[in-house]
Amino acid sequence: MKYLGIDFGTKNLGLAVSDEMGIIAGKCGTIKRKGIKSDLARLKEIIRQEGVRKIVIGYPKNMDGSSGNAVERVEGFISALERELNISIEKWDERLSSVSAEKLLIYGDVSRGKRKKVIDQVSAVIILQNYLDSQNSSIR
Repeated sequence: MKYLGIDFGTKNLGLAVSDEMGIIAGKCGTIKRKGIKSDLARLKEIIRQEGVRKIVIGYPKNMDGSSGNAVERVEGFISALERELNISIEKWDERLSSVSAEKLLIYGDVSRGKRKKVIDQVSAVIILQNYLDSQNSSIR
């Protein structure tokens, strides 16, 4: 089963997609946010093209586990996804995914300018890969 990982942001949606077996996550691009209708139309297209069966969306809890404004925005987006798409959606704790992505890119000697262009995708890959690892570890 293929999964789509989403790193939800106010300016961009970072995307990652899994392989057919749901083991490895890879970059799938970034959607520049233009409005909910446009965002959902683009996501529908990607889901159809990739044959995605489940969405894993980063859930931005605060470090102490509490909810803030970011959680409210993601919840609103999830509600819109559920209304528009007939697909299973899973929330996944994304705490420190952006920090991990930044460190990974710095370690890979990616310039600051290039990091800005791919950080959302790399965060989505980290979110999705963590989810896939948790699912696959329970199978073993």
